[in-house]
Amino acid sequence: MPAETSRVAIIGASALPIGKLTATSTGTNEGLEHDFLAEVAARALSDAGISGQDVDAAIFTQNPPTTKQLGFATFMMAQLGISCRGLVTEVGQLGLTGGVAFDIAATQVSSGQADFALALGVVRQSSGDPNIALDFGIRAVGDVNFQAPFGIPPIGWYALDCVRYMEDYSVSRAEIAQVAVKSRDNAALNPLAQFRHPITLDEVLAQRPIVEPLGLLEVPSRADGAICLVLSREETARELGGASVVVEGRGFFHEGHHQIADHPHDMTAFPSAQIATGTALDMAGLSLQQIDLFELYAPCTITEILVTEAIGMFPRGEGHRALSEGTTTLRGQHPVNTSGGCLSRGHPPQLTGLYGLYEIREQLLGKAGPRQVQTARYGLHTCELGNYNATLAHVIGVCE
Repeated sequence: MPAETSRVAIIGASALPIGKLTATSTGTNEGLEHDFLAEVAARALSDAGISGQDVDAAIFTQNPPTTKQLGFATFMMAQLGISCRGLVTEVGQLGLTGGVAFDIAATQVSSGQADFALALGVVRQSSGDPNIALDFGIRAVGDVNFQAPFGIPPIGWYALDCVRYMEDYSVSRAEIAQVAVKSRDNAALNPLAQFRHPITLDEVLAQRPIVEPLGLLEVPSRADGAICLVLSREETARELGGASVVVEGRGFFHEGHHQIADHPHDMTAFPSAQIATGTALDMAGLSLQQIDLFELYAPCTITEILVTEAIGMFPRGEGHRALSEGTTTLRGQHPVNTSGGCLSRGHPPQLTGLYGLYEIREQLLGKAGPRQVQTARYGLHTCELGNYNATLAHVIGVCE
């Protein structure tokens, strides 16, 4: 099969638990980002059954502005002792970042530029100044001359979504907040999750507000993490003999709005999610009903409900009801965010897309332990750019 038509397989993976990365994790004094990522990359290569000398390309997620080491991608290659004929670079596009790193690494493999490629990154939010992070977030939300001066943070647009949805469909905050409880139930079974203690709906509703109507447990926390996925052609994966999963389809769509947008539109429709997911499913030759689990980028409770509706899992205004009926729970008909998702697995923003793909691989290979979705063969992953005005979707299947 020619390289340009070959499917891409994920043949190795490693990730650190999401939370606060400390110097003792690596045995170094400072615990700089490259110390954590070097450890993770080495484990991922071992999992794949290859060495650093086999790697031809490495796509890194862009680091936050607080990262001390600049030129991070080339510095990491020197740390790992890897020279490449394919692409070595850093990519950054807000919430899409992890998915884009994976997408480019996959393209390096499918185009024949690399026999083996890495999609990897590290985020250490805990070492940065939250005021700087807030400033960057506000300037990313909208027009820096028009909207940013009003101080609207990224969570602000999800709060607007929530108010709109509650008004349009006569839904209570409690019905939406159930997502946080489900997320924590799933995360309790995930050793990589940031928050693993179960919570009740009353506890969620009792928390202090962050941006009305969303409270503390309905929005993501600051989080650190490090992850590496190893990719090859499907044929190469078969030759190596290890268990792997393949990219069955991918899709992307940008609807032409910037984050919060500057002209009226249906803010809860998420058309980019519908179109990107449809493209990925068409490429895979699958229907939505054939997908066994869904890892959907959802920083807030309302976001999970809206994206399930947008991609066609449920009619508009019905996603909250499907949740209360147990349809999207771990043992439900359509499990969503079995990892615990952004709310409980954790949300190191640049890496969230990679952690979602990692979860699907674990599930499809039967490695998810007590949260395992039985007989899972296909998973759908999405990541997004600011209120889902852009979506990158991948359909992942078992390499058989």
